[in-house]
Amino acid sequence: MTKQEVSTIRTDGLAAAEVKERLRELAEPGYQAFQAKLLPGTENVLGVRTPKLRTLAKEILKGDWRTFLLENDREWYENDLLQALVIAGAKMETEERLTYIREFLLRIENWAVCDLFCSSLKDADRYPEVYWELVKPYLDSKEPYEIRFAVVMLLSHFVSAEYLEAAFTAFDRIQCDHYYVRMGVAWAVSIYYVYFPEETEKYLNRCKLDEWTYNKSLQKIIESYRVSEETKARIRSMKRKKKNK
Repeated sequence: MTKQEVSTIRTDGLAAAEVKERLRELAEPGYQAFQAKLLPGTENVLGVRTPKLRTLAKEILKGDWRTFLLENDREWYENDLLQALVIAGAKMETEERLTYIREFLLRIENWAVCDLFCSSLKDADRYPEVYWELVKPYLDSKEPYEIRFAVVMLLSHFVSAEYLEAAFTAFDRIQCDHYYVRMGVAWAVSIYYVYFPEETEKYLNRCKLDEWTYNKSLQKIIESYRVSEETKARIRSMKRKKKNK
């Protein structure tokens, strides 16, 4: 955030109706076209860049943010992003935040809102045991974006030795062919590989991932700049090949 952006943050907060006017002012038609292409099935993209949304969320948090969360409708995709940023950034007790999180999950309908929400929930790093209990049921959900939420929470906040085997077990249990679920799992496996290469490679040699997710996991590992060329060559050799019928 630039000094100029910081200096324009209001200290009295913003109401939901005023936020809509600000979103219109911040929208960029060119960015709208670009963003819409990344969000198939999301028709209400206004075209506001994430740094500007973060600045706007800071203004909302200066005021009655609880009323904002109550009144903030879903006219635009950006309304959901703001809802995520405010829930994640507001000062509140953990139990209250967990309630807001559970409620908000019901309105997540695309990967971008899901992933921004997960990465913004810094409370999970302070209270990992509490958030692990929050995440666990969603790993077994039948709803694609609840599963995606749980998986992205793992790669965002639970890449540690303590949760390693539990994460691998969870990935093997997931039975969902939704594209963004499988991509989320592949992404998560690649992140675990970066930090725990030996353990993750052993997991890949025994995992129950479907062929597509398994091979996509290898691809994501190979694409990482934090993996050596020698290692990438070995990972390539692990690709599963379709059997001839």
